[in-house]
Amino acid sequence: MDLRSAFDTPTPAVVLAEGAFGGMAGKTANGVVMHSELFEVGAVVDSDQAGRSAADVLDRPEVGDVPVVESMTAALEATPDAEALVIGVAPAGGALPEEWVDDIREAMRAGCDVVSGLHVFLSERDDWVDLADECGVRLFDVRKPPADDDLRVADGRVDDIDADVVLTVGTDCAVGKRTTTFELYRAAQRAGIDAGWVATGQTGIMVGAHRGTVVDRVPADFTAGVVEDNVAAVGADHDLVFVEGQGALTHRAYSGVTLALLHGAWPDAVVLVDDPDREGRTHFDRFPIRGVDVERDLVEGLSEAQVAALSTWGDPATEGEQHGLPTANVYHDDGPEALLDAVMEAL
Repeated sequence: MDLRSAFDTPTPAVVLAEGAFGGMAGKTANGVVMHSELFEVGAVVDSDQAGRSAADVLDRPEVGDVPVVESMTAALEATPDAEALVIGVAPAGGALPEEWVDDIREAMRAGCDVVSGLHVFLSERDDWVDLADECGVRLFDVRKPPADDDLRVADGRVDDIDADVVLTVGTDCAVGKRTTTFELYRAAQRAGIDAGWVATGQTGIMVGAHRGTVVDRVPADFTAGVVEDNVAAVGADHDLVFVEGQGALTHRAYSGVTLALLHGAWPDAVVLVDDPDREGRTHFDRFPIRGVDVERDLVEGLSEAQVAALSTWGDPATEGEQHGLPTANVYHDDGPEALLDAVMEAL
């Protein structure tokens, strides 16, 4: 999916993050507010955090004075020129919460397209399609996989592109692979490099990746092929392609997806992403984290890529000395630039 071609950037938007803004359950909303090149967020709906600013909730002063409000009515009053509603939470179980229905309909009647990360596809439900037609707005379900006719197994055509490819691989889920990918892309842009990036999760697509597919909705045999198609498409237009990783090669629940990304993207370089303070896997306490060195060996053993750098949430000097890799924290001054320098040297 390419939302860039569907919207004029930046598009004024409201983000629905009821009960989740600032927390892990609201990571899509958080990412859109902090990083989106596609949407200019004018208000966030979350009654639990109402009255605060997004900068305060996220502890990111650079976000600016985006108000967090208690209702859709208040959000539309704060952003009267809103053209999009971004649903930034996908509740457990995948259902559309009944209490959100009126809010979404109110935004549509105000002229907002709906960009949804829900497991429920609004564009496949007649009642929502009819309302969209009535309001003259569009429905985008970013989790929707490619049509069956567009699925194929990987065949190595990514090897034929002229662009260099860089993939992020983590030691666990939710360690910052998308953030690292985006910050590397943005650092490359600042350096005058013709770079693009590929998203493999919903947040990246909403942030404004050049191409993306939510790979957890793709049948296993075709995941590498979908990734290959996206990388090849972006690589045709750019000199350097950054690819968002998922999971970890040592993660027993998600390693299949991670390996499909590694083989589909077939990167020239890899940036490992790690949270050194994490003692157990998120939501999988019985599965141990194997660490940077094991993950590095697997990446280099299962591909032809070199691990060029380590993106850490810890102290870069300590982690770099321990693992023998150029290391930086993307939230430190010049952190993204340090990682990019290491990547370019490896390439």
